[in-house]
Amino acid sequence: MKRRDFVQKSSLAVAGALAAPSIMAATAEEKIKKFGFQSYTVRDVIYKDMAGTLKKLRKAGYDFFEGFDFGNGKLLRKPIAEAKQIIEDSKMEMPSIHVVTANMKDPGTWQQSVDDAAELGAKYIVCAYLMPNEREKLDQYKELTELFNKCGETAKKSGLQFGYHNHDFEFMDLEGEMPMNVILNECDSDLVKLELDIYWVRYAEKDPIKFFRDNMGRVPLWHVKDLSLDEGRPMTEVGNGIIDWQQVFRYKGDAGMQYFFVEQDRNFKTDSVTSLTTSIKHLKSLDV
Repeated sequence: MKRRDFVQKSSLAVAGALAAPSIMAATAEEKIKKFGFQSYTVRDVIYKDMAGTLKKLRKAGYDFFEGFDFGNGKLLRKPIAEAKQIIEDSKMEMPSIHVVTANMKDPGTWQQSVDDAAELGAKYIVCAYLMPNEREKLDQYKELTELFNKCGETAKKSGLQFGYHNHDFEFMDLEGEMPMNVILNECDSDLVKLELDIYWVRYAEKDPIKFFRDNMGRVPLWHVKDLSLDEGRPMTEVGNGIIDWQQVFRYKGDAGMQYFFVEQDRNFKTDSVTSLTTSIKHLKSLDV
């Protein structure tokens, strides 16, 4: 798509949603008070020095983070007890943690993941990604929603909320249907919440604000990274792309947002820690 065409299409995509006020908007604008990041962003350094990396990002203004590389009794390759102590010493919280379907299909393995997540202080346990061979047909999504509901029920019994994190492919046509509609329609809205990756929604040329309004209270977690108009529309630091974060955050009440996590998987201009520092500086400037 040509840059000019993309800009026009992107502008039109949000025009309708932005015209209407948030149903649950705050009466007065205020600064964002707490900030989170997805630790996958700093995978280049957090394995080498988890304590030091968390300390740097705590100093930069982050209050909590989302975990990844979790399962089989470990977080970031560290035993649960060791990881828990590092998190506590960092004065940070880890309210959410990512898992993959390989750790969800066996009930015993899943129960261990839920128990370990609870031990680490998590409130949410989220399916992070579907491998290409898991999403070739619409029927596979329907089977997965059964798994999500079962996992959500197990998580709920242990006091956790199960969630699903999107990329762009859930918003792409598959056999005449949008897979995200299957997830929304087939998953129990109480057992399965959504972690909306706003970059990937915009990359798929959908409107996150419309999504919030169509699914009120169902999106307690967000992934926050910006979309660049450079070749390939790569992700970039918050504030360096085209997404109007001031407007998006004004709809946090409609979404039911509880936590958001700044993330940047790749395309760093400098390094991963600096990337997160750049993003938080922009977020701190917003009045939402």
